[in-house]
Amino acid sequence: MPKWPSDKTHLTYSFPSAVPVIDLEELRSIISRVFQKWADVSQFTFEEATGGARADLQIGFYRSDHGDGSPFDGPGNVLAHAFQPKIGLFHYDADESWSTNPNSNQVDLESVAVHEIGHLLGLGHSMDRNAIMFSEIPAGTVKRELNQDDINGIRALYS
Repeated sequence: MPKWPSDKTHLTYSFPSAVPVIDLEELRSIISRVFQKWADVSQFTFEEATGGARADLQIGFYRSDHGDGSPFDGPGNVLAHAFQPKIGLFHYDADESWSTNPNSNQVDLESVAVHEIGHLLGLGHSMDRNAIMFSEIPAGTVKRELNQDDINGIRALYS
């Protein structure tokens, strides 16, 4: 179970996206809000890297084969992926129908961010269907709040 070293509790992030899908300021706001959810239940703090500084976590939108060994499949199926601690990559599939207020055919950007950031922190998938870390989120679903299983998982990993 990969995790961040015990002396690494302040993580920086950046947005080196290759594909513009939503306004960067809107993405910044969503990601900041999501990081706060995880900060509220863990020892982590998060800050956007500035001035071209190397960030621990890199978040962006990509299509098909984008160089990380995990190509996207276009609309449907794989919505996003994030790599375990110390790799720090979180990629959305740019070909999905993303929204901040999804209809039944769209995917909620924030819901997926909460899940993928859990992976960046070292969490795997949960068997609890109500957990953020459950492996699936159907189109049109808004699931933005951590549940007790998610909280127990992050606390157990870093206790």
